[in-house]
Amino acid sequence: MSLGSRIRNRRKQLGLSQQQVAGHLGMGRSNFGHIENDRVIPSSTDLEKIADILTTSPNALLGKKLEQGSILTHTVSSKDIADLKKMLEEAHPILFDGTPIIGEKRQRAIDILSGLFWEAKEKEQDKSEE
Repeated sequence: MSLGSRIRNRRKQLGLSQQQVAGHLGMGRSNFGHIENDRVIPSSTDLEKIADILTTSPNALLGKKLEQGSILTHTVSSKDIADLKKMLEEAHPILFDGTPIIGEKRQRAIDILSGLFWEAKEKEQDKSEE
């Protein structure tokens, strides 16, 4: 099941309309519809807001369960978390072809880098279990 499908299912479970959720997010109904239809991937900030509105967790919406032995409880050390935080929060600009990425685009780049980091850690875990 996709992220958008999990968001839609949870919204419907709570009896909320797309318009109601979009209003809480400060966006139009059609923009929220694009998220539910997997045309747009929400930023980590928007995903957290959506999870709050839908009284669930971002991990649940992503289809991840935090069980004992999962990637987050088994292979990610405090050093990994510190390394990611340092990489993403340094004052150095994020550059693309020599041009700084700023504002919302910078946050989106950070969100993507975070996702890639956790994906790599998960693949590392899968290889070690083979």
